Amino acid sequence: MTKAGLLSAAFLIFNRVIGTGIYATPSNILRSSGSVGVALVMWILGALIAACGTVVYMELGTVGLDLASCGGEKNYLEFIYRKPQFLATCVYTVYGLISGMAAANSVVFSEYLLHSLSLEPTFYHTRMTALGCLTFILVMHGTWLAPWGLRLQNTLGAGKLIILLSIGLCGLLSLVGMPGFEIKDGFEVPNNFSWDELWEGSRGKGANAFVSGLYNVMWSFIGYSNANYALSEIRDPVRTIKKAAPLAMGAVTAVYLFINVAYFAVVSKNDILNSKRIVAALFFRNLFGPGTEKVLSAFIALSTLGNLLAGQFSQGRVIQELGREGVVPFAPFFASNKPFGAPFPGLLTQYLVSCTFLLLVPPGDAYLFLISLSSYCLTIINSLVSLGLLLLYTQTFRRWDWKPPFRAPKGLIVAFCISNVFLLIVPFIPPVPGSRTYSQLPYWAHPVGGFGVSLFGIAYWYIWSIWLPRKRGYVLEREVVVMDDGVTKTTFRKVCVRSDTL
Repeated sequence: MTKAGLLSAAFLIFNRVIGTGIYATPSNILRSSGSVGVALVMWILGALIAACGTVVYMELGTVGLDLASCGGEKNYLEFIYRKPQFLATCVYTVYGLISGMAAANSVVFSEYLLHSLSLEPTFYHTRMTALGCLTFILVMHGTWLAPWGLRLQNTLGAGKLIILLSIGLCGLLSLVGMPGFEIKDGFEVPNNFSWDELWEGSRGKGANAFVSGLYNVMWSFIGYSNANYALSEIRDPVRTIKKAAPLAMGAVTAVYLFINVAYFAVVSKNDILNSKRIVAALFFRNLFGPGTEKVLSAFIALSTLGNLLAGQFSQGRVIQELGREGVVPFAPFFASNKPFGAPFPGLLTQYLVSCTFLLLVPPGDAYLFLISLSSYCLTIINSLVSLGLLLLYTQTFRRWDWKPPFRAPKGLIVAFCISNVFLLIVPFIPPVPGSRTYSQLPYWAHPVGGFGVSLFGIAYWYIWSIWLPRKRGYVLEREVVVMDDGVTKTTFRKVCVRSDTL
């Protein structure tokens, strides 16, 4: 099996973080902030919070042993929350299936691809194109083509980085008045960086609007832990993750800030707030003319494909790791790399889950709820991981013998924990008058659903680790095994006992 090096690990993170958000989210942030200056401050705050998350997962990813294998948060939660036994594993199993859905981004890919080809984005066209995208990813990462899937992923990441930096450079050249980069006739020339214009509109928005904007910014940086899901497939993982994570997130931060400055240099504040088009489309229109929008759509489609490839590469390894733990039904099947030398069963599971939501769930509230539920489940996991890392430094957890080669500053761990608690609380705050999260469902549907998933995981834990063993006369014990790819793994085995001892 081909091992990923430094650049591949960095692009795993970079591709996962940068999907479609940077092309549309800046306009939403501006509406929440009220001014260009406050919007830029929000992006800087989001970058600082992402830096806190990055160092937290760097510490967790550099400890070695089972924690440096595939699985990411599953391994960390198992290590920290050991009692009740198997509870963290079972709850994460349910979370892992939900948080790995790729249905939403595959639809985004199909819509932009169809627009770039001048095809009507009907429900049938959109869903069939999205299905083809998911199938392509399964084949590229799950079969003998897996090495080429990784190369394609890296190529898309490099291309994305180059094009985004080029867009940022064009914006700066326009800002300084470089000939050939003037705003086209007929469009408003912005003046967003004069001191008065920079802060105009900041007052009167209120704390709720600021919180809402910061919430969107923080979600734009999610993905910094992506390489942690596949550490056993990275060459010298402890050393690599210490370099790859800062490299990737540094590039993400530079791109985000660079692109925002470029947008505000080319598109007026009024245009951004009053137009229903994404801000990237306005940028291309003002600088290169309306005819370039299809080129933008093609680029966004390729950017989304890179995001999907990075996400599914990692999520397939998570399912494989759950199979190696023996937690899921038909565990040997999911744990194996057969027949292609790649985690095809895990990738197939994510493929089937994504296709189910893609084809059976209609657009509207139900679809939006499932996407929001996936995001909220990830927030719960991040909250538990960051809190657990703080607990490892308390007296009670000293016997866990936590001695990582890299230690995140305690202040940054606390900041990351607080930011995730913030993300847990915000969805329970009623939206401002005139704004609705859903058309029919209550605004709190997905956070309540997220905690409902936890209860489902607890029920699964009780059935798998308590009720079935009692009924069938065995107990579960941990054991260390060597998998077929040479990875040493802690898993479980069933030990038969007399029924009168249970």
